[in-house]
Amino acid sequence: MAKGKRKVPDINSSSTADIAFLLLIFFLITTSMDTDRGLARRLPPPPEKDQKQDDVIVKERNVLQVLLNSNDQLMCGGEYISIKQLRQKAKDFIANPYNDETMPEKHPMDVPFFGNTMVTDKHVISLQNDRGSSYQAYIDVQNELVAAYNELRDELAQEKWQKAYNSLDEDQQKAIRDIYPQKISEAEPKNYGGKK
Repeated sequence: MAKGKRKVPDINSSSTADIAFLLLIFFLITTSMDTDRGLARRLPPPPEKDQKQDDVIVKERNVLQVLLNSNDQLMCGGEYISIKQLRQKAKDFIANPYNDETMPEKHPMDVPFFGNTMVTDKHVISLQNDRGSSYQAYIDVQNELVAAYNELRDELAQEKWQKAYNSLDEDQQKAIRDIYPQKISEAEPKNYGGKK
């Protein structure tokens, strides 16, 4: 008896594209992608139509100059310092604990929960970097300046409510931000070069 050739059944591939499409959608939905995060900065409001250019005059004692050169050397308040010294220098400048004449002027302000309090809300930290500065050094400087504000706010929250600043309610946080408003001004990068 002769055996006939057995026909191998074909695999139905008509739905392969549908399956691949469903798998693609599944992986797109379930995979988390890294999202770029910028630096948290609040831009100043646009100038009023009738505002003159010389309306915004800041006293020299209220400005802390922070310069980062192309060699990633940091100058703060006219002297070269290390990145580790920047946070404390910024904290001393922002708070002006001893009412130093060379640091931001203090004036009384009625702050909720605190009453009449002496604040330095006219201070500005002016940051300017060289175009040749490394990105890492720039981010390190930013982190230290923001950390100075965070530490001052945490210390005040601990002193007043024995809680961390982040665990306070919105009204309490706003009161502390009124005392220590974050004012970091970034100027356009320049070409400073190395040491002057």
